[in-house]
Amino acid sequence: MAASRYKKLVDALASDIRTGRLAPGARLPTHRALAAREGIAVVTATRVYAELETMGLVSREQGRGTFVRDIAVPAGHGIDQQAVATDAVDLNFNYPALPGQADLLRQALREVATSGDLDSLLRYQPHRGRPQDRASIARHLRRRGITTDADRILVANGAQHGLAITVMAALDVGDVVAVDALTYPGFKVLAHAFHLDLEPIPVTTDGPDLDALERLCATRPVSAVYTMPTLHNPLGRVMSATDRTRLIGIARQYGPLIIEDGSYAYLVEDPPPPLVATAPDITVYVSGLSKSIATGLRVGFVVAPPSVVPSLERAIRATTWNTPALTTAIACRWLDDGTVDHLEARKRDDARTRQALVRQELAGLPLIGHPSSYFTWLPLPDNARADRLTATLARLRISVTTAEPFTTSTHTPQAIRLALGSTDLDSLRSTLRTVRRVAVEDAHA
Repeated sequence: MAASRYKKLVDALASDIRTGRLAPGARLPTHRALAAREGIAVVTATRVYAELETMGLVSREQGRGTFVRDIAVPAGHGIDQQAVATDAVDLNFNYPALPGQADLLRQALREVATSGDLDSLLRYQPHRGRPQDRASIARHLRRRGITTDADRILVANGAQHGLAITVMAALDVGDVVAVDALTYPGFKVLAHAFHLDLEPIPVTTDGPDLDALERLCATRPVSAVYTMPTLHNPLGRVMSATDRTRLIGIARQYGPLIIEDGSYAYLVEDPPPPLVATAPDITVYVSGLSKSIATGLRVGFVVAPPSVVPSLERAIRATTWNTPALTTAIACRWLDDGTVDHLEARKRDDARTRQALVRQELAGLPLIGHPSSYFTWLPLPDNARADRLTATLARLRISVTTAEPFTTSTHTPQAIRLALGSTDLDSLRSTLRTVRRVAVEDAHA
C-alpha cells in the first residue's frame, strides 16, 4: 500500500472520530475486516489502528476489539495533573487535608524562625539529608515496623522523587521490571522516561499473582519488582503475610530488587510487616509525607541496602542537590513532636468515614477498596464504556479517572477510580449520587 494511501486512511478515520461521525464507544471493524474493506494487507490495517491509538483516538481491548475513545477525555487524564474548574468536584486526585493544618504550619514557621540554626537552612545540605533529619525519619519508621539505621535513609523531594532516584540508581535502559497489571501511574511515567520494560503481573483478590511472577522470573531477566503491598493504588489491596514471605523468596531465588512503595501504608492499622523489615538487603522502601500530611509538603524518604545508597545519593545530587532544608526541618519537627502521628490517625478516621459514605451511596455496585482508603475502584459492566462515562461526568463538572492510566497490560478494564479526599463530605455525598445515576444510565445505553 502506498504511504500516501495509508496516511489518507489514517487521516480519514481520525477525521471521522474528531467530527463525531464515529461516535465514542463505537466498535471499529476487526483488522481483517478493515483490510478486506479497504483492499489492504492485514499488517497494514494493524498499523493504521496502532497509529490511531498513538494519537489517542482509539483504544484496544484484548478479546473485544478496537473502540473509538471519547476524545473529550484527554489521553493523559489521571497521569497528568490537569486543572479542574473551580466549580467542578475533583474525584481524580487526592488532596486530603484536615481543618487546622494551616495553623500548624503557621506555628511551625514561627518556631523555625526563632530557632538557633536558621542560618544553616540557607546553605546547601548534605545530598542525602542532614544526620538529625534522617534520625527523625528513622524514629518515625520504627513506629511503622521498620528498624533501620539513619545511614540507610535518604531524604527525597517527595515519594515520586524517591521512586525516580531509585530507578536512576538501580536500573538501566531496557531493564525488565515486574509490576501489577494495574499499578500507580507515576511509576508508569518513570518507566517510560527511563525506557524500562514493564511486565504486567495479573492481580488477584489478594494481591499480585505470585505464580505468574515466578514464571516470569524463571523465563526473563527481571531486574526489579515494583509493589505496593500495604494499600495498593488503585485497588486498596493489602498483601497477606504469607504472600509477602513468598514474594521475598522469589526475589531471593531469582535476584530482582524489590521496590516497595509505602505511600498509602499509613492508612492501614496493624498491617503485616513491610517487605523492607523482613528483607532489608534486597528491598528499597519509598514513602513520604505528601499523602499523610499535605501534598504541598514535598518531603519523602528512601530506605535502601548499603550497596545502593551511594548511587541514590548521586541521583539526588543530579536532580535536586538536596531536599529544601526549610520544609525538611518543619517535617522533622512534626515527626518528633507527634504531629505526624496525630494527623495520620485523624486521616485514617476521615478515610473510613468517606469509604462508609461510598458504600452507602453506591450500594449494590461492585466496589473494590479498603475500608480506610482514600480511593475506590468501580468496575463497569461489559457493555459500559469508561471514557464515555468519564466524559459525561466531566460535562456535569465531576472529574474521575478511567483505568487507562493504571493499566500496564494490553487489556484495559472498563472501570473508574474515585478519589475521595479532595472535597467536603456533603459535596462528596451529592457527587456520588450523580456518579451512581450516570453509571447506571451508561450501563443501559
